[in-house]
Amino acid sequence: MKRFLLIVALCGALSCALPVIQETEQISKEDMMLAKVTKYMESYYPESDSTPVVRSKIIPEHRILQMQQFFGLKVTGKLDKNTLDAMKKPRCGVPDIGEYNTFPSSPKWKKNDLKYRVLNYTPDMDKADVDNAIARAWKVWSDVTPLTFTRVYGESADIDISFAAGSHGDYIPFDGQGGQLAHAYSPAFGGDAHFDEDEIWTRDLKGTNLFLVAAHEFGHSLGLGHSRVWGALMFPTYQPWDPQNLRLHPDDIEGIQHLYGSPEDSEGSSGNNVPPPVVPTEAPSTDMCDPHLTFDAVTTLRKETVFFKDSFFWRKNPLRRDIEKTPISAFWPVLSSGIDAAYENEVDDTVFLFKGHKYWATKGSIIQPGFPKNIHHLGFPRTVQKIDAAAYDKSSKKTYFFSGNTQLTSQGSCCEDKSWSYVNCYGVPHKRKSKIEIQCQHQHDNDITSQI
Repeated sequence: MKRFLLIVALCGALSCALPVIQETEQISKEDMMLAKVTKYMESYYPESDSTPVVRSKIIPEHRILQMQQFFGLKVTGKLDKNTLDAMKKPRCGVPDIGEYNTFPSSPKWKKNDLKYRVLNYTPDMDKADVDNAIARAWKVWSDVTPLTFTRVYGESADIDISFAAGSHGDYIPFDGQGGQLAHAYSPAFGGDAHFDEDEIWTRDLKGTNLFLVAAHEFGHSLGLGHSRVWGALMFPTYQPWDPQNLRLHPDDIEGIQHLYGSPEDSEGSSGNNVPPPVVPTEAPSTDMCDPHLTFDAVTTLRKETVFFKDSFFWRKNPLRRDIEKTPISAFWPVLSSGIDAAYENEVDDTVFLFKGHKYWATKGSIIQPGFPKNIHHLGFPRTVQKIDAAAYDKSSKKTYFFSGNTQLTSQGSCCEDKSWSYVNCYGVPHKRKSKIEIQCQHQHDNDITSQI
């Protein structure tokens, strides 16, 4: 009888334990996500030294706000999907806020002639390719400053460069493939640059491009912090620019020249032998001045105007004179070329992109869940195979779509209303064979104009 009671007792204990195990697993998943977010915030948005470290299940709202503002996300103070997606992107290991910034408190080297040393190599690349990538990365900065960089071997150097995985002796361990790619110290702490050996380093874009990451890290080695400007080399997340066609963003140049001056500032320099800068967005070619140039689509994007053409887009910021050219796939990796139409709904902070019979909803560089979708989900008739142009009029809350010689108008935002009215394009002759190519939306007066 005692044996029977013992078996019954054990069975009861086991049956009671099963729900507890499931609950523990569920809590573990939540705690794991919280731990990752907490580590991200502690790594890249640390509190000041005077603030005590308190472990809790609540991430301070002001730190989330900092991160959202830095990345140009919709500022909610909440750990929404866009914020969590941004945290998952491969990036530099240097904090976005910290002891040194682009201006004016950044420490700098007290001399212009710096020596660097490569301590070891990644097995992912030939040694010659590693040496070339590192030399080119230094040249990005020497081209726009009086600085020179000389490689040394046996003797001591100002800056040491190494590859390592996991914990590697500096109390800032790497986290495996993805996530943190590399980190570098400011001149005040020696300027050394460390690259995560768990990454797949390459000379092209099939893995993680060593040249692009090194050029970014060497900016830190020289005293630059992270830039808030998307398109700048010093933006914190990895951007797969064309490594053979790199140009420094004006923000990068302004920052480094604030510290060290321009090449012409060096003693005895005539300025005649200064090579052109190497940078992350290609400057518009002379073809951009072609009066017959047309674009595939035009839209606004968070106060900027974006022009699409083939596999690139140009961004015009109203506060700057320059125009940035960027591969579409660098901003939206799932899209490569051939955007037919685009428009922004500023109320929802959403840009809609149309290509063939599909469309995408994006917030910044983040494609929203559930996309792409078929354009016929919006209520278009089957005769409409693609959208040629689109615009959202904030004052009337109407979305205008153009397909061939037909204008389709929807009351409400793109994805909310499926009732359409059809009108002939104003000013377009019935027999005209051409179609509306671009729909422009003016940011201030909400006028809608067309280029035919």
